[in-house]
Amino acid sequence: MNKISQLLLLLVISIASFGQEANSYKVASPDKSTLMEVRTGSGGKLMYRVLYAGKEAITWSAMGFVMNGMIAGEQTAIQNKTGQSHKEKFAWPLGEDDTITNNYNELRIVCTSSILRFNLIARAYDGSVAFRYDIPTAAGSASNTINKELTEFRFLEPFTLYQYNHESVFTPVTIDTFNKTCDFPATITNGKLFVSIGEGNNVNYTKAELKRGANTNSLATAFMRDSAVKFTGPYQTPWRTVSVATSAVGLHKYSQLFLKLNPASAKGVPAWIKPGKLIRSQLNTQSGLDCIDFAAKHSFQYIMFDAGWYGAEFRGTSDPTQVIPQIDMPAVIQHAKSKGIGVILYVNYVGLKAKLDTILPLYKKWGVSGLKFGFVDGLTQAGLTWLASAIKKVNDYGFILDIHDNYKPTGLSRTYPALLTQEGIRGDENSPDAFHTTVLPFTRFLAGPADFTFCYPNSKNSFSKNLKVSMGQQLALSVIYFSPLQAIFWYGQPDDYTNEGEIEFFTRVPTVWNESHYLAGDIGKNISVARRKGNTWYIGNAAGPIDWRQNISLNFLPAGKRYRATVYEDDGQGSIRKRTVEVKKGDKLTVSLTKETGEAIILEPIAK
Repeated sequence: MNKISQLLLLLVISIASFGQEANSYKVASPDKSTLMEVRTGSGGKLMYRVLYAGKEAITWSAMGFVMNGMIAGEQTAIQNKTGQSHKEKFAWPLGEDDTITNNYNELRIVCTSSILRFNLIARAYDGSVAFRYDIPTAAGSASNTINKELTEFRFLEPFTLYQYNHESVFTPVTIDTFNKTCDFPATITNGKLFVSIGEGNNVNYTKAELKRGANTNSLATAFMRDSAVKFTGPYQTPWRTVSVATSAVGLHKYSQLFLKLNPASAKGVPAWIKPGKLIRSQLNTQSGLDCIDFAAKHSFQYIMFDAGWYGAEFRGTSDPTQVIPQIDMPAVIQHAKSKGIGVILYVNYVGLKAKLDTILPLYKKWGVSGLKFGFVDGLTQAGLTWLASAIKKVNDYGFILDIHDNYKPTGLSRTYPALLTQEGIRGDENSPDAFHTTVLPFTRFLAGPADFTFCYPNSKNSFSKNLKVSMGQQLALSVIYFSPLQAIFWYGQPDDYTNEGEIEFFTRVPTVWNESHYLAGDIGKNISVARRKGNTWYIGNAAGPIDWRQNISLNFLPAGKRYRATVYEDDGQGSIRKRTVEVKKGDKLTVSLTKETGEAIILEPIAK
């Protein structure tokens, strides 16, 4: 672009999206629905607010941080501002939609507070804003510390927060009464607006959380594990995001926001990165061989040896380069390769820290396809910094990756696409109830993929200790919950799954999609999701702790085509029955589910 074009672009942005009015600066989304306004108030206090459809979603709230004992965000002088517009579409074959639109307007404000100089970078998307603090090289090359982040989120009236931490249950609580902290992304609603507050691109910060703010109806950012964030030279904090919708299902359109806030991989998405489904093997050779045959028969792509394959996982004496005698790893991997199945190996944080650089070339020599990290430190700056470097190494070596336990995504998969999924979720092994399963789509899943570790019943084990929802809901959740790598059979073994008529749905369901829609739902009550792979649609419907009756429009279907819908539903006798019906665009799907149940549907076009 030549200089004249650049000047014209900046002029257009300034007129259309930015304004200055008594030290007030504005950036509006491309569709003008969403506005972030920044100003300096009394005492030079840096503040912002977010407007959606002309109304305040976040009212005037504090910004800034404390660095080296000095406050950035008070006695603030704004020295300069620049703006730019960004339009982009990129292919994302590992997602809920195969193409992602990344359009936003950006405002960069140069600020000084006392002797501190920093930049505020703010982006406005349709329905969302994102902002971060950029500390330039002028901060010095000596060691610096951010002692506290001052970012807050104030609301005009009482809102309900769905409070949770790590892998805990969700507790709805008013933001003026809750006395714990809450993880990002946090979902807040007053029944009219639904707001998600999130975090993007955390590569070397601490795991910040939300606590009750000092002001009425406010939330404040808090460091809960580290007393300070340390850095040298130039530094950027993670993005803080605010997304707004007028319905609970409307929040889903922001589930790919964090990918947009991370830089793209230099090599795109390599062909060797294969999404898929896995079955977990017992820790012996025969089970590994049996799982491989089962995976090949049921269109799975991977098996996994979990904790224990190299000894007690938490002991420093256990060596992830040495396989226990019960497993003939070369024989298993050779058989897996002959069937086109990959082998994923679990390694605990203890072993990873000691031998990551040793095991990566070794596992490549063995023919391993992927790793699962266990019990990582996703809570501290040291832990998150180590994880970012480890993710890069695994990606560069050509392994797919699943990170378990308290780690949650902030969009790093855009840069390192081998990171297919992570936990940070209360999956089936933790016995989630129907309230939990119908809260997750509106909360944690807004951050990105999650490995739910399904414990589907079989002829020998109902897994009643783990499962608090029906078999039909288990099938439905494999559509509702997005994860490019899905652990479908977590505890069950191949010979136990004689119920082929039920598990054929797991055989058919994909893990990545061309197109996705949240059709209906309310937090903790119910959810309906439709996803397309090729010409085939899949729908998952799940009821929470109360019965659900609703007619759902099928207007997402293309016009002029008829579909055969195969419905997998609970039969009331502890099993699954199938029925078929023909449908087309404009029809209504009648959902009639008793509490804690669900149904999964496959819609296939009928040839003319």
